[in-house]
Amino acid sequence: MKISTLLLASALNLGLAYNSFAISLEQGSLTETDNLVKAGNKYVTLLGNQVAEGETAPNFKVVNDTFSPVQLIDFKHKTVLISVVPSLDTGVCSLQTKRFNEEVENLPKNVVMLTISNDLPFAQKRFCKVEDIDKIKVLSDAVWRDFGAKYGLLIKDMGLLTRAIFIIDEQGKVAYKELVPDISQHPNYENALATIKALNTSEISEKPPLEESKQVENNS
Repeated sequence: MKISTLLLASALNLGLAYNSFAISLEQGSLTETDNLVKAGNKYVTLLGNQVAEGETAPNFKVVNDTFSPVQLIDFKHKTVLISVVPSLDTGVCSLQTKRFNEEVENLPKNVVMLTISNDLPFAQKRFCKVEDIDKIKVLSDAVWRDFGAKYGLLIKDMGLLTRAIFIIDEQGKVAYKELVPDISQHPNYENALATIKALNTSEISEKPPLEESKQVENNS
């Protein structure tokens, strides 16, 4: 059993190493964006396509803790908050993930929260178990770097995703985007949560309250 586990782990590591090599060759063709995000006192170069609010959110493919593919289209007609962190092993990323895990209970049922990083699924699973992260989906972009490339979040020469928040509305549009200007800082949690609630309020306002509906029926 132990030998089989070791062989599987070795095969996965070899596969990821080969994939990372292939990705490094492809990164030369990705769009480069400077002067948006700092790490310490220096700007980093972001690779990939920058998306803007109001645009259709690009579909992407990441993996869960069993290496099963997960795509944005899996959450069609949901409001999706995507919390992007460089690594769950750092303090700010850990706190960011725990904060959103706590906030889920205060949000409508149609809201799905995803945390995406380039951490390996093994590390993500261990983190979630230790920190009791059980209300949001923690996903890895380490296999294909598809999410980072399509959203312009890959940090050149670091192999990490920059810190960001995206909110995708039920129509599949980017309703909110925050690229945190310093990778070591927290995102604006309040703005992101307010946007989620505003999107939900606009949906609720289209329907009259139950008591009001009854009064209309009684008066007619």
